[in-house]
Amino acid sequence: MGSKPHLVGIDVGGTFTDFVVYQDGHLLVHKESTTPQDQSRAIVKGLRHLNATRADAILHGTTIATNALLERRGARTALITTKGFADVLAIGRQNRPQLYTLTQTRAPSLVPRSLRLEIEERISSTGKVLIPMDETALDELAAHIQLEGAESLAIVLLFSFLNDAHERRVSTLIRERLPDVPQSLSVEILPEYREYERTATTVINAYVQPLAGRYLKRLSEALQGRPLWVMQSNGGTLAADQAAAQAARLVLSGPAGGVVGAFGLAQRALKTPRPHILTFDMGGTSTDVSLCPGRIPHTTESTICNLPLRLPSAEIHTVGAGGGSMARIDTGGVLRVGPESAGADPGPVCYGKGGTSATVTDANLVLGRLVAEHFLGGQQTSPLDIAAARASLTALGKPLGLSCEEAAMGVLRIANITMERALRRVSLERGYDPRTYVLVPFGGAGPLHACDLAEALGVTEMLVPRYPGVLSALGLLMADVTSDASQALIAPLIDLVADSALVASEAARLERVILQRLQTTHVPPTVEANLDLRYAGQSYEITTPLKLPVTAARLEESSQAFHAAHEQRHGYAALELPVECTALRVRARCASAPMMPASSARAASPAGSAQLGTVPVWFTAKAPLNVPCYDRNLLQYGHAFEGPALVVQYDSTLVVLPGWSVHVDGWGNAHLKYRKHGTG
Repeated sequence: MGSKPHLVGIDVGGTFTDFVVYQDGHLLVHKESTTPQDQSRAIVKGLRHLNATRADAILHGTTIATNALLERRGARTALITTKGFADVLAIGRQNRPQLYTLTQTRAPSLVPRSLRLEIEERISSTGKVLIPMDETALDELAAHIQLEGAESLAIVLLFSFLNDAHERRVSTLIRERLPDVPQSLSVEILPEYREYERTATTVINAYVQPLAGRYLKRLSEALQGRPLWVMQSNGGTLAADQAAAQAARLVLSGPAGGVVGAFGLAQRALKTPRPHILTFDMGGTSTDVSLCPGRIPHTTESTICNLPLRLPSAEIHTVGAGGGSMARIDTGGVLRVGPESAGADPGPVCYGKGGTSATVTDANLVLGRLVAEHFLGGQQTSPLDIAAARASLTALGKPLGLSCEEAAMGVLRIANITMERALRRVSLERGYDPRTYVLVPFGGAGPLHACDLAEALGVTEMLVPRYPGVLSALGLLMADVTSDASQALIAPLIDLVADSALVASEAARLERVILQRLQTTHVPPTVEANLDLRYAGQSYEITTPLKLPVTAARLEESSQAFHAAHEQRHGYAALELPVECTALRVRARCASAPMMPASSARAASPAGSAQLGTVPVWFTAKAPLNVPCYDRNLLQYGHAFEGPALVVQYDSTLVVLPGWSVHVDGWGNAHLKYRKHGTG
């Protein structure tokens, strides 16, 4: 890579760890098999392969917090809360996921009952002290925490978001007694109303913080002084030390990078600052989808492992369908695919690492949609084992009376249905017509399935990135450095209009907090604000922009924007109802430098010069078609061709179905348009 410092984006996935280096206007990509036991091992190995220098800055998307929750291997966590509220986590919202199941079991709480501790104190709903805190009880609580071997502590007291005196006092006194136990305070993590959500979010932070902290410390040491920034769930990066302190902000770290990368790419390739795109990120373990209506959508109401996580995040929906998703016949004799995944170890059967269950990747290989000699650019240590993949799918199809190819086609159809349902959830179910959007498929497996999904949704245009398999890593290089904070602000909006100085004062205070976190950056930040608004009596809010500096007129503008947003989302606007505010949110952003290479010159030769020959591909289970196979590295600006075809490259494979046309732009991106049966 040379001696000049570069930016290196590193995204850890379930199967591969992806690397993208921006170097003198060019992108260098690399993949390593993920090391689940210690993700930093694959990272160090990849940096060594790339000859990275100690001056290179690392931007990292990690699954460490997500995996800790999914696998329930976080820290042993204690909770201190107000007397009478120890069971908030267990009670939750009393939702019934299976409506007609009389007896339902719930996953165990992140905090066992023996570590859900209470303290005598009470703050009122107006922030006044009703019952002074019993400080004498803290000696006993600290001793119990130590005896139970708690590794982390969450402190969540009733109405502390209105008056944090008791919560901070508990923190101070416990730290004097247990200085080595990390703490998560709700007034620092989520100073908002709703006890269950606030408690759950603070507990999630406490649960993953020690694990994430140790990992980031270990990684920082392995990086030998290289600057390290970590992707947050909201699509912005944060310094590693701050990310370790608020680890709950990393739960959607990896998928957020993909949305940022897809949106930034679409802005350039589609020549618009506000592209309307559907992102489709299919990796080895899962598929992440998002709809961007001219902006990257954000939400404060994510759910992870059936727990609410009320922290700002890119609005992403995830399903358990990936290249490693395993196929099986259930007890009713029905073919199922996922959500269980073969992961990186042992991986799909065709990897030859001991996998025995047929996966989506095996099905694509058997149907010719993956070409063994071109997988990972032909650089894998051992070629894909087609015979083993065929044997696994033959065994899968035998109980159903299906041939190997019929079983493989069934696996793909079921996986596609799962992913189509996810895309419909973020589009049609939220009032957006997917036919008016451009589909951006990426991830190692995304372009393999993109045409099938586009046709199912009625989408007629797609944008396939030059490096689709590592777009999430590229998104890390495009991400801004961000910081955000919130504060409960519960009042009728009309009252806040009359007292706009109060809102302005709170916005200024939150701005000081987040700018303090960005002191190490050298780019002037921009600051934006939002209000969580709802109609009186509703139990859900819509986050609505608020222009700064705050004035009465701008609060009125937010009210009008809320009515419009409510009509778009829910189909109506109740202009006659009063509007209530529940929270104020402020976000600072330091813009990243553009990371797209310069456009190349138009090719003089036709696309046929990039053709490697023909390969047999099964589009139905009846018989294969011999289709042209193109080398993505040889396709140049201006090249165009018609489907059916395959496009192979190091990090992914693009399947072009019949009826689709392809042309390549100046940045190497492939633009696909649907012309049914070659007409129109």
